[in-house]
Amino acid sequence: MDHSAKSGENVSLGTAFKTGIALNAIFIVIEVFYGLKANSMALVSDAGHNLSDVIVLVFSWAAVSLARRKPTMKFTYGFRRSTILAALFNTIILLAAVILIFVAAVERLRNPLNINANIVIIVASAGIIVNGLTAWLFMKNQRRDLNIRSAFIHFIADALVSLGVVVSGVIISFTKFAWIDSLVSMVIAGVIIYSTVSLLIRSVNLALDAVPENIDIAMVSDYLNSLHEVTAIHDLHIWAMSTTEAAITVHLITNRSTDAGFVHEVQHQLKEKFGLGHSTIQIEFGDNPEGCNNCN
Repeated sequence: MDHSAKSGENVSLGTAFKTGIALNAIFIVIEVFYGLKANSMALVSDAGHNLSDVIVLVFSWAAVSLARRKPTMKFTYGFRRSTILAALFNTIILLAAVILIFVAAVERLRNPLNINANIVIIVASAGIIVNGLTAWLFMKNQRRDLNIRSAFIHFIADALVSLGVVVSGVIISFTKFAWIDSLVSMVIAGVIIYSTVSLLIRSVNLALDAVPENIDIAMVSDYLNSLHEVTAIHDLHIWAMSTTEAAITVHLITNRSTDAGFVHEVQHQLKEKFGLGHSTIQIEFGDNPEGCNNCN
């Protein structure tokens, strides 16, 4: 990879994080102020969700920065897994936000207040713009990084939630049914759960060294077994080093003595075909190679 291109990408991503954090921090203050002024639980709940997303951005940014640090004698793989931990932590924060939003909405249903629908409509409309712009900042990188994708999905969901708040404000302005505001808060909680549960499962899987979803271990096994020099393989392990990088270790039993060129070619193909950039391959030549207790 061209280092100048990578540097430009890092600068762009760093700018996206800074811009997203600044935009949402400012909007949270505005949303809380006018939410309380309008007696809108939906606006205050949305502000709480946006606060959790700012925390998500901060931790995601910190994880991306840590992942770029070089390995040390203690952390020999570097700090790449910090992106997995950030994705996991972010989902837990969002689920905590769901509980708070739901409890507040139930309380407001019991004790409804008059809602200033005009303020709700104006502020929530601004929320669509802010969340949509923040999601756009991460669109370029979200396909290749679970950590970045978590931020992208959250802000797409936030834009839709803000749209829902606008709709509730319009309905309230015509019907004067204040309970609709609390109902929208519960819908917000549902949207957060829907967009977070699958991300939580993926994050937990990666934290437990599961094979990343974008890698088919059966296809990797088939490729290795298809090599003319290989008679069997065993101890095949694939795991995520970060939300963007995966590693593989495998023992190959061969029918002839191979050289470094064979190993380098296999490593090259693993990277090109499956995106496995960090591979460790042990060659075992002979009829009864030592350690072959689990050949498959």
